[in-house]
Amino acid sequence: MRTATIARKTKETEISVAINLDGTGQYQVSTGIGFLDHMLEQLSRHSLIDLTVTARGDTHIDFHHTTEDTGIAIGEAFTKALGDRKGIRRYGDALIPMDETLTRVALDCSNRPYLIWKVTFTRDKLGEMDTELFKEWFQAFAQGAGITLHVENLYGENNHHIVESSYKALARALRAAIEIDPRAAAAVPSTKGVLGGTL
Repeated sequence: MRTATIARKTKETEISVAINLDGTGQYQVSTGIGFLDHMLEQLSRHSLIDLTVTARGDTHIDFHHTTEDTGIAIGEAFTKALGDRKGIRRYGDALIPMDETLTRVALDCSNRPYLIWKVTFTRDKLGEMDTELFKEWFQAFAQGAGITLHVENLYGENNHHIVESSYKALARALRAAIEIDPRAAAAVPSTKGVLGGTL
């Protein structure tokens, strides 16, 4: 089983994450930010990655640190669980509709983190959460997970749908990328023979 736990503690946040890449989409999430909890639940359910997240942060200031550090911690747990990335399909993509909204995610579990974010919002907040923080979460996750991640909202009007379709598309793309390829289960999917951040 590809599993990992991460404990991250700073003066701003204290976060613990447990992850099982070969799960069934079971989740237990508590970040103190209701909308973020909802998105992480979607991420787990649609990727079939079991996810436990507990976070305490300086939300009396704002939600920035907790959002960003949660993305980092989940990403670090993800990359730890992947190990040497042997046997994975490596690439994944998804095109997710949600009512009037359509969002596309393409990613490469290359261990070379990069984010392309083509998502815009017409509202500053969803619930109590600043919409600008979603980019911060995706950036932090991509960095921690070591993935090249492209997120593009093709069209949509409802800001909730735009965000949720982004997380669901990420989930489905991850599900495809981390699946073990039975034709190459013993091989790292790279002509280099390794997937490393400086290679």
